[in-house]
This record gives sequence, C-alpha cells and structure tokens, in this order.
Amino acid sequence: MRHNDRAASAPWIRTRLRTAPGAATALAVLVLVTAFLAAAFPRAVDAYETKGLRHDILTADAGRSTLEVARPQPGLDLPQAQQDAEVRSPELARIGAGLLKALPAPLRADTSSVAYGVRTTKPAVATEPWLARPEAVPPQLTYVAQSGLKEHATLASGAWPTTPQEVTSDTREVQGAVTEETAAELKVKVGATIALLTAAQKPITVKITGIVAPRDPRGSYWSADPLLRTPSLITDPTSPFPVHYWTGTVLLAEDSGPALLSTAAEPVLFWRIPPDPAGLTGPDDARLTSVIASLESGPGLLKVREIAGDTAVFATGLGHIVEANARMRDAISPVIAVAALGIGSVAAVVLLMTGALIAGRRKAELALMRSRGGSLRGIGGRLLAETAVTVLPASALGLLLATLAVGEARWWPGALAAAGVGLLVCVALPLRTTLQQIRPTLGAAREDMVSARPSRRRTVAELTLLVLAVGAVTALRRRGTAAEGGTDLLVSAAPVLVALIAALVLVRLYPLPLRLATRPVARLRGAIGFLSLARAGRSSAGGALPLLALLLALATAAFGGSVIAGIGDARDDAALASVGADARISGASERATLPDELVRTVRDLDGVTGVAPVRVEYSVNMPEAAAGDGDADGGGAGTGTSTGSGSGSADDAKAAALVGVDPASYAELARATGLPAFPAARLKATGSSAPLPEGAKAGPDRVLPAIASPAVAARLGKEPRAIETLSGDFEVQVVGTVPRVASVSPTDFLVVNSAALEQKAPTTLLLTGAPDPGKLRAAVEGSGKEYAVQLRSEERARYVNTPMQAGAERIYLAAVAAGAGYALLAVLLSLLQTAPERRTLLARLRTMGLTTGQGRKLLAFEATPQALLAAGGGLFTGWATIALLSPGIDLVPLALAGVAGSDTSPVLLRTDLWSLALPAAGVVALAAAVAGVQAWWASRRGSITELRAGDSR
Repeated sequence: MRHNDRAASAPWIRTRLRTAPGAATALAVLVLVTAFLAAAFPRAVDAYETKGLRHDILTADAGRSTLEVARPQPGLDLPQAQQDAEVRSPELARIGAGLLKALPAPLRADTSSVAYGVRTTKPAVATEPWLARPEAVPPQLTYVAQSGLKEHATLASGAWPTTPQEVTSDTREVQGAVTEETAAELKVKVGATIALLTAAQKPITVKITGIVAPRDPRGSYWSADPLLRTPSLITDPTSPFPVHYWTGTVLLAEDSGPALLSTAAEPVLFWRIPPDPAGLTGPDDARLTSVIASLESGPGLLKVREIAGDTAVFATGLGHIVEANARMRDAISPVIAVAALGIGSVAAVVLLMTGALIAGRRKAELALMRSRGGSLRGIGGRLLAETAVTVLPASALGLLLATLAVGEARWWPGALAAAGVGLLVCVALPLRTTLQQIRPTLGAAREDMVSARPSRRRTVAELTLLVLAVGAVTALRRRGTAAEGGTDLLVSAAPVLVALIAALVLVRLYPLPLRLATRPVARLRGAIGFLSLARAGRSSAGGALPLLALLLALATAAFGGSVIAGIGDARDDAALASVGADARISGASERATLPDELVRTVRDLDGVTGVAPVRVEYSVNMPEAAAGDGDADGGGAGTGTSTGSGSGSADDAKAAALVGVDPASYAELARATGLPAFPAARLKATGSSAPLPEGAKAGPDRVLPAIASPAVAARLGKEPRAIETLSGDFEVQVVGTVPRVASVSPTDFLVVNSAALEQKAPTTLLLTGAPDPGKLRAAVEGSGKEYAVQLRSEERARYVNTPMQAGAERIYLAAVAAGAGYALLAVLLSLLQTAPERRTLLARLRTMGLTTGQGRKLLAFEATPQALLAAGGGLFTGWATIALLSPGIDLVPLALAGVAGSDTSPVLLRTDLWSLALPAAGVVALAAAVAGVQAWWASRRGSITELRAGDSR
C-alpha cells in the first residue's frame, strides 16, 4: 500500500504543475522575492553594523585605538648588564611576540604596524642656541628608541641612525633622526648635536644623522604619539603669562634604549599594538568590550603581566570607541525595527492573500475530491507536497541571492527568515484550502459586504487588537522607540497595529456609504451605476485581508518615506545652521574685516544671487536682567519660538553675539534660505539711530532698535539698555524677536543695523545661490589675505559619511520601495480573485445588450469604491501613524550622529506628502488599469466561451 501511495502521489504533483504552470510560476516568483527580502534584511543590518564598527576603529585617532602595554625601566637593584639586556631589541621583540599571541579573540593585531622600544616620558630641555625659540623659551624634547623606523619611513637626507658599538647605560653618544616637520619647525639640520643630560648631569650627545619622511603619516606607527611626526607649540603652564615653546621627539637608533636608562627623563618600556578590524563583525562589540575591560583590570591584565612584567599596565581607548558605536547601533535599531516589522507584516498578508486566491480557484476541485471520499488528511498532504515542490526551491534560491547580494554577514538569521517565508506559504495554503472542506456544503449563500454582520468572536478580536495598538502607541509616545535591554517589539510594531485597527474600522464603515449611494443611484435610468455599486458591495465578507495589506503597505511606505525626508531635512537644517547661507566667507580671526573690493568681486561671480555683509562680534556682555520684563516682543511681529534654538531664560543670556546687518539684504537672505521671517522694517536707521558719518563717535544717549533672541529679549526688557562693544558704545531697545539668525550659531544674539555702528566693516559675507566653489575660492585667495570659505553643500556632505547611517538609510529606501510594491501587488491579487466572476458577468450582460464601452465603465466603477477606500484609508493611516509616533522617534542617530560640531537637538519625524500621495495614487491607477485591461480582454472572448450550459457561476 505504501508503494502504491507513493506511486499515486508523484503523478498528482506533476499533473498539477503541468495543468497550472502559470500559477505555480507566479507563486514561486512571489516566494522568491519575499524570501530574498526577508533574508537580505538581517544580512544588511549585520553588514552595516560590521562596516560601521570597522569604520569607527579605522578612522579613530590612533592614540585612542592603539593597544599599549608599558612598564617602568628595570629596577635599580638589578645588575647593570641585566638592565641593559631587558631594554634591547631581542628581549623587547620576544615580549612583543608573546603579547600578540596572548591577545584574546576577537582582538587581532595589525602586525605590520606593531612597534616597541624605550621612550622618555618627561621632556628634557634642549639648550642649544640654534633651536627655534618663538618666545625666547627653549624647546623641550622627548627621546624614543623605537623599532621599525626603516620600514615606516624614507630617508629624506643624511643617513639612518645606527649603533656602531653596543650601547649600554654608560654610553655617552648615540645617533638619532627627526622627521621633516620637526626639522623645519625646530631648525634641525643633519650633523647637529643635542645634549641630553643624565641623572648625574653629564651630557649624552645625540647626533642627528638623518631627516626622515613618514611613509604613512596617518598610520598608527606615527599617530599613536603625534609628536613622533609633528612638533607642537604649547603654552608653558608654569609661566604667569602666556608663553609658548616647542616640543618634539628625537628618534634614536633602535638599540639605543640602554643609553636612556641613565637619564632623569623617566624612561619606560612600551609595546604599541594597533588593532586590525578586518576580522571584526557587528555582533562582536559585546565580546570586544568585555575583552578590553579584562585587559585593563581583570584576568587579561594578569596574563599581560606574566609576559611583560609585574609592573606592566595596559591602556587603550578602543573600549570607548566600541561603546560609542554600540550606542549609535542601539539608537538606530529600534527605528529600523519599525520598518522591518511593517514590511514583514505586509509580506505575510500578501502571501496569505495569494493562498486565499489559490484556494478560491480550487474550491470546486477540492469539493469534488471531498465528495468522492477524499480525507482531509490526504487532501492536505497532497496540497502540502504540491506547494513544497514549488515554494522550497524558491525560498532556497532567494536565500542564495540574498547571500550573494549582501556579503560578509551571519548566515543563520537570513536562513531563518527565508525558511519562515517558505514555512508560512507551505502551511497556510494547505491549511486554508483544507479548512474550507471540513463541512461539505451543497450551495453557499451569497456573501454580501453590505448585509454581513460581524460575529462576536470577530468583535472581541478587534477590541483586543485595539487595546494592543493603543498601549503600543502610548508607550512609544512616552519613552521613544528605545527600551532597556534592547528593542521593544511591541513598540516597534505600533505602526502595524495602527494600520490593522484602521483596516478593521474601515471594513465596518465601508457598507455605510454604499448603502447611502445605492438608493439614489437606483432611481437613475442607466444601469451602470447601480450595477457597479451592487457589485462593489457584493464582495466577500472576508475582504478585510486585501484592505489590511494595502493599509499596511501604504502606512509603511509613508513611514519610511517620512523617515528619509526627515533625515534629509535635518541634515539640511544642520548645514544651514553651521554655514548660515549657501556660502560663507569670514576672516581668519573674529575681528578680521572684509575689504569692500572682495565684497564687490564676490557679488559679481556667476551663480551668486544675493550677498549679505554682516558684522559679528561674539561674547558681548549683557546688562543685568531687567526686573519685571519677562517678555519683550516689541509688539509681537516677527516673534516666535523654535525648538533647539533661541530658547532659554534671561539668567542664561549673560553674553550674546552682536550682529550688525543691512536689514534689506539680510531679510532677503532669510527668505531665500528658509529661515524665519526677519522684520527688517523695525531696524530702519532713523532719528537717534540714523547712520553715523564715517569716523564719527556715538553719543551715550544713542538708542538703536534691535532684534533679539527670546532669552536676550527677556534679559534686556522693553526699555533702552546700555551695552559696550568693539563696534561702539550705545543703548539698544528690543523691538522684536526671532528664534534664530543665519550669521551666528549661538542661541543668544542681538541684531542691529550696521549703518548705525561706529565700526561698520563686515567680518562675514553670506551668499545665496550656487557659485562655483573653485571660482569662489580663487576670488577669495586673490584678495591677498587668508579668509575661510564654507559651502553649505560641503557641510551637508559631512553628514553621510558613516556606513551605519548610510546602511540604515538604504534599508528605509528599500522599505519604501517594497511597501509600494506590495501595495500594488495586493491590489492586483484582490482584483484577480474576482476576475472569473467579472468575466462571466460581462458575458451575461453582453447577451442582454451591454456594449464594450459600458462594460469598461462597469468594471472601472466597480473597482473605484474599493480603490478609493484603500487609497484614502492609506493616506489617513499613514498620516495618523506618523502624527502619533513622531513625538517618540528621534532621527538624530540616523541623521547627525558621529559628526563633530553637528546640532544634536531632537529631530522629530515629519510627514512627507510625496510618500503618502504617490503609493496611494498608484493603487487607484493600478485598479483602474487592471479593470480596463480585464474589460478589453473579456470583449475579445465570445460569450459562448464564458457561458456554458449548467455553469453555476
């Protein structure tokens, strides 16, 4: 019997696949695409987390990322020969090799840049008169005998430092070298000698035999201690006055370490091990943090001391780099989870819709099998085998494509996701079709959406989902997307739950407008309107599934599009706040002024549409807060508040930036850049504030109208207040407030008319338009002085430089595209489900005289109510989801995190109209297109083909 069963199963599967190859192919393609997306998502997350971790380590300062083991010089109680032997290269190399082997996983060393040696930790004063002394203070130098100099540098002049004889603690002459930068700044030449005093005040002569150039100046060999490469001009902390002197490093021959033991410069032995992030992955950050903590003060440190000595210490800033990366990842992950759950839910619903479509098409076939004695188990087994033959290879192929498309990631999350897609389809399709045959029916009553009444079970289920959705949204609004201990899936699923509730509510409300519209349409003479509404209301009572898929897809697409738009807006605003306009020209110092010739030259450049000269003076002391004047709005026009700028109390605004502007050009600049409207008319220079003649002094009673930030306005009050500035001493009276201005980034400012100042020369030039960067910089350089040129476009580009941000942004772009695609597919599936009924209806009506044009109108009008319901519901659901969730979502980690100097104020989610409107319009357009194509195709087929005797359709 078993053999016969197997023999009967094989022909069944082959027969079914040959009978309906199109349906099997379409199902395989859908499963392939869905499995690919499901497997690619976790792999993409792993990939950008891995790239982000490696990027952060590679781009961090080598002084922070390098692992350094150091210990003091050998004890003085040891014999001199033993002390010398411990600081020579063979012993240092042996210890270094042991440290490399002892590094615990996942730490790996970049062996090409490992360095070890002896260095002094206390700078020694170099009294040679030929050394550079910028303020008559001699330089202070450190000395290092470090391995690998020849491998990491090229000889620019002279010869490599060597050790002609064995160096000991008693050696009084050694050879050394300096880098080109050190030689240039300290005026060191080949053949020069520098005296290094011993503890007994006897000189050790250091002869400079060569000048070297680093092969990789930014590599860890030279950047772990920047003084190796570049000298530094520092302030003398012991001087009562600001006095500067040079400090730098002399590179001794590799085996010259014993000579440093006799000095009082506190020499130490060191081993610098740069990490190699090539083998690290994103999930390694927790292990990496634990390993570093162990090396710093745990079992790992004990092992290091077994190798390098009992007094060895381990130091690195790598742990802080990894922790910062983990904080950014933890901040981004909850936002990404919202997109993942949204698209996953849409895909699951579309797969269920596909199963429902196939089940509906095969309902009569399976009913016949059931009536002839087929068991539910046997029918379900055959359906499972038939489905698995198509679905499982498609899922495996989707996983393979995802693996090829997104490399270097863990395999098992993607494999589980692809397997979940295959399992869902393999189980859902046989289960759906089998459950329909539990109770054989001779004839089913027509299901009408208008007359259907929801059962009590459905009502309880809807109320349960409503409670879950309200709880998720409330939690998200209160504490944001992040939760302690990881991502809260309930909170991240809030958009899905909101869309689900909206779908259930719309399905309940949908019959009401149909009932209201059917009555007046029934009185009309034409039959098309009545038939279309009757057909629209006669869809299956289970039509919540197609609507749910559409609302989920449209809401997810709108959410993802709004995230992308919010990221772009935040970066645009941050770039504008940093530069102030499309371009900015300012002096090298705050007091440097711009010549009139430069202003005229820049104004005439191609692409420059507006020029606003501005005089900025920072840290102007404000008078004491006015009593009783908590709000000086000058009448209210031009007032306002803004999150992130301009806010604060009067007590905080003790100092502010004074900004002198030309009101007309500055107001035009504010309008062109999208800044708050600037009330230029209030700064009109008349009366006591009339422009001063060139060189004239302002009187003490001169009162200038001023536009202030809210905090400064609250401090100054409504009455004139005296202030002292480098641009003159005068009184100001606040006549209006604005939350932010283009010329300064501080939140406290005071804007006056520059024509009323004693010193009118601008210090900053703000430009609007799109000037050529090369021509703009050439024009500025042609002025003969050094001026800083900032471009808004270049500042904007700084915010997209981290792989983690770029990867998360790409995932949201994919979410928008996938959401729109699944929405269109849901429309297509819902229309295909009733396609046979529509064809039969048109055939019957054509026998009664229905024309082809009337058939097209009938199908179009029939599809319109459901399409409009889905599109309108999608618009409302997307807008409501964003409005409800935006207070709990901060886009700073995606938009601005990791960029030095960027604004870190919260970036809230905003609705993007294009992301709402385009997918919804696509749903309506596709529904109309499918209805038109279906009517055209039905008109090409004869009525005899569709209508047959005894057909019950």
